[in-house]
Amino acid sequence: MILTLTPNPAVDVTYTLPAVRLGEVNRVTSVTEAAGGKGVNVARVLAQLGHPVTATGFLGGDTGVLLRRLLDGSGVTQRWLDVPQRTRRTTTLVDAAGATLLNEPGPRLDPGAWADLAALLTTSVGAGDVVVVSGSTPPGAPDQALPTLLAAAAGRGARTLVDTSGAGLLAAADAGADLLKPNEHELAEATGAVDPVTGARALIDRGAGAVVVSCGAAGLVAVVADGAARPAWRARPAEVLSGNPTGAGDAAVAALALALHADEPLATGLPAHLPDAVALSGAAVLAPVAGAVDLTAYRRMRAAITVEELDAR
Repeated sequence: MILTLTPNPAVDVTYTLPAVRLGEVNRVTSVTEAAGGKGVNVARVLAQLGHPVTATGFLGGDTGVLLRRLLDGSGVTQRWLDVPQRTRRTTTLVDAAGATLLNEPGPRLDPGAWADLAALLTTSVGAGDVVVVSGSTPPGAPDQALPTLLAAAAGRGARTLVDTSGAGLLAAADAGADLLKPNEHELAEATGAVDPVTGARALIDRGAGAVVVSCGAAGLVAVVADGAARPAWRARPAEVLSGNPTGAGDAAVAALALALHADEPLATGLPAHLPDAVALSGAAVLAPVAGAVDLTAYRRMRAAITVEELDAR
């Protein structure tokens, strides 16, 4: 089983209008609502691929009820932890000039909620399962929140994949996450290294088992701890794409979760799965909303992607 954990989920509200004019009345032409948060997007992609997946995290208030309802029928099994605090919303204003995002910070949770979530993990996963932790933590989260969750999953024999940024990325590396998936900007901010291979190796030196870095149109760079070595690979997209990049990283995480679920040694198994991650990321760019992929495009692109081994260390 793959379980996605979204510490700070959201109801994504998108307003489409001709033009956004601050300080004036704006007439909206259409409104859409969707269950959101990075882990939710990962779960929806996995369900679209036909893989069993469970979504968990914190839900509360009227927006929590709405998110649960919006995710019904998606193929995702829901096992949320109910909290009294209200789940956040994200609002996107889309006009001819592009998209303007208004992201609420999320609720401040009681300390006991994090212990309850760790306990939920210990009763939900076991050996051979994969736990994906995606997105930011809500304001006021304890420093040990993420390491405690990873320890709970690892203690049950599950493998862990983390997609986060800032201090959380370093904490996940220190906690020995099996796989980290930052983008190149998040990696540089956390490690100070502009080169993705150097930055990835810095996270592995802290304790991560492997790091896959999203580099936009340049594809993915992967580095794996293989004994004393730190081998690296790059997988590039085979075509130039235009569309909505919002869910591209989440789609790549879905492919990497499947790579972990295959339960192969990362040094040999991960490079073979990089074309899946690149192609699925591109297929998300071609889909209209985050959490969806164009499966026809995915299959077409997957066959044309090659993996190049970089310098070993």
